[in-house]
Amino acid sequence: MKQILVLGAGIGGIPMAYELRDELKDVAEITVVSDLPYFEFTPSNPWVAVDWRKKEQIRVELAEIFAKRNIRFIHSAAKKVKPDSNQVELENGDTLDYDYLVIATGPALAFDAVKGLGPEHFTHSICKTDHADSTREHWEKFVENPGPIVVGAVQGASCFGPAYEYALILDTDLRKRKIRDQVPITFVTSEPYIGHLGLDGVGDTKSLLESKLRDANINWITNASVDEVTEDEIHVTEHFRDGQTIKHDPIKFKHSMLLPSFRGIDAVFGIEGLTNPKGFILTDEYQRNPTFKNVFAVGVCVAIPPIGKTPVPVGVPKTGYMIESMVTATVHNIKALIEGKEPDTKPSLNALCLADFGDGGVAFVAKPQIPPRNLNWSGSGKWVHYAKVLFEKYFLHKVRRGTSEPFWEKFIMDMIGVKKLKKK
Repeated sequence: MKQILVLGAGIGGIPMAYELRDELKDVAEITVVSDLPYFEFTPSNPWVAVDWRKKEQIRVELAEIFAKRNIRFIHSAAKKVKPDSNQVELENGDTLDYDYLVIATGPALAFDAVKGLGPEHFTHSICKTDHADSTREHWEKFVENPGPIVVGAVQGASCFGPAYEYALILDTDLRKRKIRDQVPITFVTSEPYIGHLGLDGVGDTKSLLESKLRDANINWITNASVDEVTEDEIHVTEHFRDGQTIKHDPIKFKHSMLLPSFRGIDAVFGIEGLTNPKGFILTDEYQRNPTFKNVFAVGVCVAIPPIGKTPVPVGVPKTGYMIESMVTATVHNIKALIEGKEPDTKPSLNALCLADFGDGGVAFVAKPQIPPRNLNWSGSGKWVHYAKVLFEKYFLHKVRRGTSEPFWEKFIMDMIGVKKLKKK
């Protein structure tokens, strides 16, 4: 029996475990390690932050569902990955051996990169569900005594969609409460333009998102680096391609959420040949590490270089469907290795995204996510809100049932031309 170890039980780790079990059946023992005892559907965190969802509604306990699929589950954080000896040390004191390792941990949140940033200091977060629930507690107090809001993403961030979602969901919630007129909102982002999203835009996201912000009376600052956050002010410098800068007056706030930059988790950070200088996992076109040939990686922990040069550092997002394409390719390639063959399956890296604004939203399809693209489409409307609600319920249903991709889902995605794998 081959020993396959999956680190992480998020949007990448859970489908990975399910698909490995489906493909390898009785030829491998699959173990999943996670620092959380439950899965949480992080795309719903902006709703949790305004009390449109309870955190319990988007969580699924893992031990029972993994046991039903004959998948071993260990609730512990990884302490150190040792690829030279094919071992992983856990925080609970155990050491696990593996034949194949899949790293699907997601990132570490680099709040410490900006003074005063993060839930332990002066800004809130929706990166984790517990963070979003803490943000909800502050929001409930804020609406009793409203004031200025600042939302956005700092330099080096690679996840911009949730910032747009949160800013416009706040606008929707404030209008429902009939207090929007008491709350100036400023959007601060390291993107070179609104709608860049770390992807140099998709379709018409620039015009669509600019229009949404204008309609919501939300001011913005692009090419922004956040110098420091104090108790009630955010200090921002705006940068231009010619090297000129504008030091903006401090922006007052009573509520703020700024997405941080990411880095690799401590368990992998600084391992030569495994990670880049920021701790992200180096992979080839088959999702395999070039140095350690039995180590694969999927999701946000994977190293992908930025798209072009920008005045302020901007990372590349790894979105849900793009991650699922990495997962399916990795499963096929591990299976090939077990059968004595070489990996030959590449992920499509296609992206299908839904950004909800409470009473509407923006959707885009990028094939592939990184330009140049075969398909580059974006659209908006109330249908996006309902589509994301349905997607949330559907994905949680799949997790609870222990299913990665029912046949009819694959059929529908094939019909619209969004596939997980590249043609061989």
